[in-house]
Formats: sequence, C-alpha cells, structure tokens
Amino acid sequence: MNQEYKHIVRIANIDLPGDKVIRFAMQRIKGIGVNLADVICAVSGVNKHARTGELSDQEISRINQAIDSINNNKTIPSWMFNRKKDYETGQDMHIITGALAFFKDNDLKRLKKIKSYRGVRHIKGLTVRGQRTRSNFRRNKGKVVGVKKKAAAPAAKEKTKEKK
Repeated sequence: MNQEYKHIVRIANIDLPGDKVIRFAMQRIKGIGVNLADVICAVSGVNKHARTGELSDQEISRINQAIDSINNNKTIPSWMFNRKKDYETGQDMHIITGALAFFKDNDLKRLKKIKSYRGVRHIKGLTVRGQRTRSNFRRNKGKVVGVKKKAAAPAAKEKTKEKK
C-alpha cells in the first residue's frame, strides 16, 4: 500500500471507495455510467484502470473539473448525454446527482398535469412503456384472482336442482 492511499475519495460531492477502479467507482455518482466514466477519464487524462485511492490530488481535481464541464466540453458527443433536447431550453445536457432527481420529478409532474397518456399511466400506477400487464406487474394490480373449480361445481348443481 502506498502512503498516499485514500480509503475514501470525494468526487462530485460523492464519497467513492478507494479500493475500486476509478471507472467503476464513478458509477456511484448518479447519472454517470461506465461509458461516460471512460470518457471523463480520457478527457481528464487519468488512467481508467487505476484504483481510486491511488489517484493524486491533481488527478482528482482534473476529474472534478471534467465532470463540472461535461455540457461545455466539445469532445464529449451529445448522444452520451442523459437529457437531449431539454423541454425548456431545447439544448442537449447531462445532469448528475440531485439535479437529476429534480428534473425527473418535474418531468413527471408536467406529464401528469397535461394528462398525457404517460402521465395518466403514472397517476394510475400502471406500466408506462407498453408492457403487457395480464400476467406480470401484480404489485400494481393486486392479487391473482383464480377460478375455484370444486367450489363452483356444487353451486352450479344446486342451481340446476332448484330450477327443476
């Protein structure tokens, strides 16, 4: 172990474990996946296979700077962003951490307010993206209601006897 080894490294205001490889540790930051982590490492000039705890303070600051300037960086393609053609601004942007939850919540509120198909499905607690709901998603619909053959058969016999 190196003397400068850090057990916890703070990147983008998130504590990352020092024993993991940086490209996988950055996935703990909400809004950053493995592909974007690779691109951030390439832009900041950090080895993506290095352990997080072994990074120098200068490398950590370069990673933080790369994450802060994701939207302004021209080397990162816009198809990697998680918010394309924003509803209000019309720009492609990438959102991370708490802002991601805020934007998602506002989008759902807007869909519910205008009563779009997706908004109504969210209100009712049903599936939104076209999945079949006959046999799956029971937590949304309740318990399975089956037919009891033995209980139904005697009741049918009694009805036929009463008619005679």
